[in-house]
Amino acid sequence: MATASASIDIPASAEQVWQLIGGFNSLPDWLPFIPKSELSEGGRVRSLQTADGAVVVERLQAFDNAGQTYSYSILQAPFPATDYLATIKVEAQGEGARVTWSGRFEPVGVSNEEVQALFTGIYQGGLEALRANYPA
Repeated sequence: MATASASIDIPASAEQVWQLIGGFNSLPDWLPFIPKSELSEGGRVRSLQTADGAVVVERLQAFDNAGQTYSYSILQAPFPATDYLATIKVEAQGEGARVTWSGRFEPVGVSNEEVQALFTGIYQGGLEALRANYPA
């Protein structure tokens, strides 16, 4: 099992950040490489379209509004991994917020290091895009 994680500090309250990213269908609101998201199965499954036209289908596994966190698995994606489970969490950090995006997965046809680098890059790039919504 491989893992990846990235965190970023944001100059806004945890509540403000969660308001933007806490909805399972909210990725297009803050993640430029996901321009489209459609919910199905009563909001438990999202079908994402990437900027290059690929499709990623994810299932919400856990949602905690009070704890400002949710976890999801990937049902379909062009990634060299299976058994994927990721979590996005927002925590108060002084006057601002810290957002952590982490995941675990089994590599398929690539090394642990290669798939870890792939998802670390996705998480870090996503969090940097999120941070751009909150100018200091």
